Amino acid sequence: MKTGYQSYLSEIGRKVKQYRVNANLTQRDLEKKSGVSTRSISRLEQGASVQLESLIRILLALDLGDHIDLLIPDQTKRPSDYLMKNEKNRQRVKKGSSKKESFKWGDEK
Repeated sequence: MKTGYQSYLSEIGRKVKQYRVNANLTQRDLEKKSGVSTRSISRLEQGASVQLESLIRILLALDLGDHIDLLIPDQTKRPSDYLMKNEKNRQRVKKGSSKKESFKWGDEK
């Protein structure tokens, strides 16, 4: 059974390979495009550890640069941060001074 760390490596490797194949790129093509050796690409796709710089270069070569920020979410954009900011400015809703009508049953005029 794989550890949590190893399962993440395997999942990342599987997805990178999927994107590479869907882009009709060989490992050699990806090497030329990313500057990362074929050996490192192969190791990554097999679920082995590679340098962070190599992973980023591969992701950029596969046009996945826009998704890199999803790896580690920005803590300043947490939903709870918005709640905390709004707590300071929160006020009770005041009832309007609208005319109160007495309750009437449907058959009353």
